[in-house]
Amino acid sequence: MSALTEKINETLEVIRKQTSENYPVGIILGTGLGGLVKEIQITHEIDYADLPHFPLSTVESHKGKLIFGKINGTNVIAMQGRFHFYEGYTMQQITYPVRVMKFLGVETLLVSNACGGMNPIYRRGDIMLMLDHINLLGDNPLIGKNEDELGSRFPDMSEPYNLQLIELAESVALENKIKVHKGVYVAVSGPNLETKAEYRFLRAIGADVVGMSTVPENIVANHMGMKVLGFSIITDECFPDSLKPAVLEEIIEAAMTAEPKMTLLMKEVIKKL
Repeated sequence: MSALTEKINETLEVIRKQTSENYPVGIILGTGLGGLVKEIQITHEIDYADLPHFPLSTVESHKGKLIFGKINGTNVIAMQGRFHFYEGYTMQQITYPVRVMKFLGVETLLVSNACGGMNPIYRRGDIMLMLDHINLLGDNPLIGKNEDELGSRFPDMSEPYNLQLIELAESVALENKIKVHKGVYVAVSGPNLETKAEYRFLRAIGADVVGMSTVPENIVANHMGMKVLGFSIITDECFPDSLKPAVLEEIIEAAMTAEPKMTLLMKEVIKKL
């Protein structure tokens, strides 16, 4: 048994004292996007501080709880608060909860994030379904010895976000008259926002939005054979020629304004899985 598997088993031991159920759907909630928890019929919740080997979220808008319950009759696990590279955590620490989720039965992972919109047709408060991503974090959670029992040394990434799930989310959006875009997310380390020149560069290499999360979790989820659906909420407009200083309160406000639409999409997708 590897050191990582031993750690996972120690975390599972604590969780299994509270629940022995299987959870087919995992959810990771991004900055300002914790409201979906209100839609979960909660059966158990565990503070990250009470879980062996779990990091602790240092971002104010991330509560730091693992939530267990049901949405539309389906068992789900939700991370109310995620971890970021800029907090000083390693890639392995950031993605550790995804590893644990797999051992709790998760086959489908829904991830959300707040991001900056660089595509000129995107507007603050819009939702983008993630078609693909670009990893500019400067690191990768799979670097190091491969855990063969968890996944392949060279996992395929030709479809990092499941196309069937994207189609399902599109149909749900259409049914509920919610406008969604489809595009490419680029992950950078942060925590500073980008310069005008950097926004031009990121747009030129094919990105529609920019953020500081999601990609590490996606890589590990694919490594372990999960299907992933990603939602990006555009919280600020990053157009170099009309760039204004970003205000954190306004970013969180934009996320919370768009959150009910994303929550509805997630709920209905889970219902139709």
